[in-house]
Amino acid sequence: VQLQASGGGLVQAGGSLELSCAASELNFGDYTMAWYRQAPGKQRELVASVSRGGTTDYADSVEGRFTISRDNSKRTVYLQMNNLKPEDTAVYYCKAWGTFRPVYWGRGTLVTVSS
Repeated sequence: VQLQASGGGLVQAGGSLELSCAASELNFGDYTMAWYRQAPGKQRELVASVSRGGTTDYADSVEGRFTISRDNSKRTVYLQMNNLKPEDTAVYYCKAWGTFRPVYWGRGTLVTVSS
């Protein structure tokens, strides 16, 4: 199983990026998908999650600016990030987990927001 994250890059404050995470060899619909991020010198934190049924949850710091979605037919989870701030700078990781199922992490994609 592989989770391949992409879409990171350098953007100015106020700009937008969309991250994608494609899963291979995974019963994608059986898993909750999430995005985490880790900034330099900080612990990894949950950014957003989407359940098998489509229920979403967000960290307070990104509520209203980020949108997580999933396309089960493409085995892909997305993170649309708008109104980016310098404090959003981090490596973003996707994660898949489910009840009585293994946990999978992607390798991460770097997002840098300049002021």
